Amino acid sequence: MSRLKITCCAAIALAVAVCIFIAAGCSTPKPVPPAAAGPAASLAPGPNDSRIAYWTARYLEEYQYSQQTLDTGMSEKFFDGYVETLDPRRENFLQSDIDEFARYRTNLDALTIGGRGRANLTPAYEIFGRYMERLTQHTDYVNKLLAQDRFKFDTDDRILLDRRQAPYPKNLTEAEELWSQQLRYDYLLAKLDLEFSPTNGGTVLPLPKTANADISADLERRYNWNLHFFTNWDSDNVLQVYLNALTHAYDPHTDYLNYQHAQNFSIEMSLSLFGIGAQLSEDYGYCTIESLIPGGPADKSGQIKSKERVIKVAQSNLPPVNVVDMDLSKVVELIRGPKGTQVRLTLEEKDNPASRHTVILTRDEIKIEDQEAKAKLIEMPDSRGVTNRIGVIDVPSFYFPTDIAGNAGHSQQSYVSVDVAKLIRKLQQEKVGGIILDMRSNPGGSLEEAIRLTGLFIKEGPVVLARNPIGEVQQDSITNAAALYSGPLVVLLNRFSASAAEIAAAALQDYGRAVVVGDNSTHGKGTVQSLMQLNRVVWPATPAATNDPGTLKITIRKFYRVTGASTQLKGVESDIVLPDVLNESPDIGETALKNPLPWDTNAPANYQSLNLVQPYLAELRHNSQARITTNRDFNYILQDIDEFKKVESDKTAPLNEQEALNERKKNAAEKMARDKELAKRGTINETVYNLTVENADKPGLPPPFVETNSPANISEGRLNDEARLYESEHILEDYISLLSKSGGLIANQ
Repeated sequence: MSRLKITCCAAIALAVAVCIFIAAGCSTPKPVPPAAAGPAASLAPGPNDSRIAYWTARYLEEYQYSQQTLDTGMSEKFFDGYVETLDPRRENFLQSDIDEFARYRTNLDALTIGGRGRANLTPAYEIFGRYMERLTQHTDYVNKLLAQDRFKFDTDDRILLDRRQAPYPKNLTEAEELWSQQLRYDYLLAKLDLEFSPTNGGTVLPLPKTANADISADLERRYNWNLHFFTNWDSDNVLQVYLNALTHAYDPHTDYLNYQHAQNFSIEMSLSLFGIGAQLSEDYGYCTIESLIPGGPADKSGQIKSKERVIKVAQSNLPPVNVVDMDLSKVVELIRGPKGTQVRLTLEEKDNPASRHTVILTRDEIKIEDQEAKAKLIEMPDSRGVTNRIGVIDVPSFYFPTDIAGNAGHSQQSYVSVDVAKLIRKLQQEKVGGIILDMRSNPGGSLEEAIRLTGLFIKEGPVVLARNPIGEVQQDSITNAAALYSGPLVVLLNRFSASAAEIAAAALQDYGRAVVVGDNSTHGKGTVQSLMQLNRVVWPATPAATNDPGTLKITIRKFYRVTGASTQLKGVESDIVLPDVLNESPDIGETALKNPLPWDTNAPANYQSLNLVQPYLAELRHNSQARITTNRDFNYILQDIDEFKKVESDKTAPLNEQEALNERKKNAAEKMARDKELAKRGTINETVYNLTVENADKPGLPPPFVETNSPANISEGRLNDEARLYESEHILEDYISLLSKSGGLIANQ
């Protein structure tokens, strides 16, 4: 067993893949022929898969925090998780299928660990094979209905949008009724998109003569492509999904990572990879260049353009591999490779075969700078006409170097604590009066980095307690002689702030060091994971490209605040709560995940509160509430909350065209009214300077960023996220003023 870095990364991790990351997207698609389910029926486990599954189960029993044996109860969770992952909407499997496979539901434990070092993976392939059979029937039935083109939208029918708890269709006839209703809804949405213009309060446009044929063709491509996607699955895909159903039966943050997923995890945490420096997307079977990373091999070549399609990939002087219709993740594997090695790409422009050309690139190390910490220096006048300077530091994750799945040897190593320290020093040089630490949607990362970052603001003392499965408690502390920044501090959070972000925020709150602002509470992930590579117990049965059986990211500890309370399930509650639609969603947070560990408490640590927040909190809340009450942006957000609650309580949508049109007209009119009001506002009374890790060392400031009140810029920006940031700036201003009056904290002490 090999224990590598300790992480506390949330399930809502960054979606990083390809040479930089995969961006889902599509443009005008090519025709996709209906695919048969034959390949699924012929799938069989790889030579190592049964041993990988066996040792995954054994590691879970031995090391996962709950110390739960893989018994009948866990088998039921395992089975249900696999079925629900394949068919989350319960629209393809029939109840008769579920009944037929019930023999596995209480027997997966014996089948997984009952053999001599090998698991029986028959259930994984039988269930997936049946899923492919039903998906093929689903697609064939949709194609039949589209060919008939007899869709009517003049009834009072409604469709259930959330089917996660709905019963499975009893038989094929009931399934076809469900498929027909879903297709009608998809068709209606496509028709409304063609005939409804959201501008000018909503205008109904005459449909072109080819509208029905165009809609049918587009829907046919979409459904056929979905089938084609699953038809291309191989044993790696099946094993990945099957074993994650097993790991998630223990808790939602324990994962099996095959070689490719482990590589992606390492990239997410390290913000560095070896590749060509291009962002790729999938366009109905075509790997498409979305954009080039400045300074990367693809950019430097001058021979690659955005939106070109990758047709073939070759390694050095080896024969090229045709990658059309290949799963994007497998194209990524072909394009990635060790630094200094060559890869040949055959590219062509869309619908222009004559443009085909080949480019030879030498792979290099690519640093993902857009996911590094960054800052803003904001100049804003107060009510007395005095211009104040404050800093906002955006911490997107707790990144740190990791070396798993062939991702070792990086020269450009990034640590979030080092980068934030550099930004703090720059803001101090520019004499800011206070800092906002923006950790909204920060999914976590390194536990060690969370402790180091907290130490930038607190001189010394415990930060977090971590308890292992046998009850032993480890205390991680700061031992700085002096904190880097001792001035006024606000921490901004939301429901997507998780894990390491919760550790840092909880410590700053418990010490009374920072005012915590944001949603009601954070995600609520109070667990720590370790990376355990399986190559110590599973060795190649046959030569393979990677010889890597994968890695387990396994929950080994629960962490606790210095007060003794866990953040598990409950998260970190804000000192000042700002209105947000996220506050109302039952589908966000640890409580929405399957099989979370329970909340509990631990003996508190011995720590000394600084008490720099509580004396001022009542006045800060009062002032903030007074602003929110009269703020138009927050009034809009409150309207959106009311609308969300209505939709959430209904969970259905109309299949009546006129009713759906009326709803779109209503929404368009409301948006037009908002846009007009926004356009009438004066420019935002702020001057903003964007700071990066790279330019923080340079003298002076970059040119100011100019922001306008155009609807495109503000309506979707400040109204959603920037309204809360803007209010946080005012809270920080109030906090600075109150501290100054009381002789408290001094910003540049």
